[in-house]
Order: sequence, then C-alpha cells, then structure tokens
Amino acid sequence: MADQLIDSFGRVHRDLRISVTDRCNFRCTYCMPAEGLDWTPREQLLTFEEITRIARIMVERYGVNGIRLTGGEPTVRANLPELVRMLSQLGTDLALTTNGVALPLLAGELRSAGLKRVNLSCDSLRPERFAELTRRDDLTRVLQGVDAALAAGFDPVKVNCVVMRGVNDDEVGDFVDFGRRKGIEVRFIEFMPLDADGMWSNDLVVPVDEILALVQAASPVTPIQRTSAPATRYRFDDGSGTVGIVSSVSDSFCATCDRVRLTADGQFRNCLFAVDETDLRALLRSGASDDEIAVALEQSLASKWAGHQINRVHFVRPHRSMSQIGG
Repeated sequence: MADQLIDSFGRVHRDLRISVTDRCNFRCTYCMPAEGLDWTPREQLLTFEEITRIARIMVERYGVNGIRLTGGEPTVRANLPELVRMLSQLGTDLALTTNGVALPLLAGELRSAGLKRVNLSCDSLRPERFAELTRRDDLTRVLQGVDAALAAGFDPVKVNCVVMRGVNDDEVGDFVDFGRRKGIEVRFIEFMPLDADGMWSNDLVVPVDEILALVQAASPVTPIQRTSAPATRYRFDDGSGTVGIVSSVSDSFCATCDRVRLTADGQFRNCLFAVDETDLRALLRSGASDDEIAVALEQSLASKWAGHQINRVHFVRPHRSMSQIGG
C-alpha cells in the first residue's frame, strides 16, 4: 500500500474537496437551469460517518492535510457543524466554501466546531445584477455573511468572484476596493465549462492577463511566489493585502494540482473535469475494508490524465455541473 496518493505523472495529492450536498438555495444562471435540477435523494447522500471514514483513510494513510467542504451549498445540509466537529478531529486545514447566506447564523458555531477558514462566493456587488445572476435578492445577506465570518475569527476570509465578459468584468475594480476595505482576499476565477445549461463559450472567458490589468488599474500589485494552490496571488504594493486569480482556462495549473474530490453521493473524482468516477459509496455500503477502499483510491489516481484539455479538440465536457461536483 502506498503512503501517498500519487498519479502516474508523479503529482502527490493532499487536498480533498468534499461536496456534502448538491442542493443550493441559489439558482445561479451559470450553475443550473432556471427550472432547477433534480436533487439527489437523501438516502443516496453519504452520511457524516461515511464522509469521515473516507477522509480518515486519506489523512492517515496518504498524508492529506487539507479538507474543504463544498456543495451545492454546504450550509443547507442539516447539522453541518456536527460534520465539522467530526472532521476537525483529523487535524487538517479544514475549510468551507459557501454563498454566505447562512453565515450570520452559523459562523460562530462552525468556528467553535473546528472550521478554520471560509471562502464566500459572490459574483456581483450590485444588487440588481446579483439578483439576476443568482435569481435571489440576497446580496445584503451575503455581505452580512462576510462580516459574520470576520467577526467569528476566521482567518483568512476569501471571496470568490467568477469573472464573465460582458456580465460582471466591469466590477473587478469594485471587488478590489471591497477586499482592501474589508481586509479580505478576493479571488477572481475564470469562467469554466461546468455550467448546467451549457452556455459556456470561450468568448465569455476573461483571461488572467486581462483580469490582472484590471486589478493593476485599481491598485498596483506584485506577484507572490506560486504554490500548489489554484490561485496565483499578488500583494498590493501599498501593503493593504492580497488578491488572487484562478486561471483554469487560459493558463492551466494542472501540473501543480494536488486536489481530489468526493461528491455528495460518494463518487471519487481525480480531477474537477474527470469524465470517470469511482463509486466509493457502493464500497462503503457493501462492507469493504479500509484496505479495499484505499486500493480504489490509488487505482483512480493512477488513471489521472495530464490536464483537462479545455479549448482543445479532444476536450470532453464532464456530465455533471459544478454544483453537482463541488468546487
């Protein structure tokens, strides 16, 4: 049995993204159709005990040191702080990605349960545009969620913004000012082909060079040395904080990616853009041993490809949308 989760290209994977539900309280235009999606029945979702068992195997056997809870929207999963308590016992860097709406109610409890960091998703700071993008008039609650995360002592607090040409690319400077004012890191993310409606086209992508130019126009920055994290980070020259850009499309970081994913219904994915999955739920519920689950994990990683191949003729779009996979 290996002591690292390593693929055939020699990349070691130590970052686990766990989707705890595919449900969401928003219906973002690039995440799901206006009529919504068919949610996974509750009995098909992994239980907290099943999630924790898989996470424990990955932490204890393979040195996984980062766990992020995602969705859908993870805060719609009942008793989420209990799962945080269970996972916090594993001693990893435990984080959460959320739309922030529930944080005014949950931030303190999640912090007490052992959550260390939060990322909030927000694609517009303009109320009417926000409502158009999410089909919910909840920008005020999201911004209150940012304040609640800060008040609870999460460090760092980050805000993710998916930048789309002709949609919200005129707000990059506004987000830069917002992040500097709040003392949080804004991460601008290129629009990826994982939307449920299949509306994605390369024409909607604002590449990293353009985003960086917009950031520089708002406040000059200097790059920080790159790590395995998805964002290339920059420090504001006046010392007021940092900003990040995730260039999944125009400047892929596949060569340094160290992330794997577990969907809410128990499918293990070795890449965000994977077209094949490994059914860990079936193994768990058939009485498989930890060794058997570990073999399945290693076999999946061994088949991981070099990169996602977006914008190449042989790119194959995943059959699941981002809301069904987890960020």
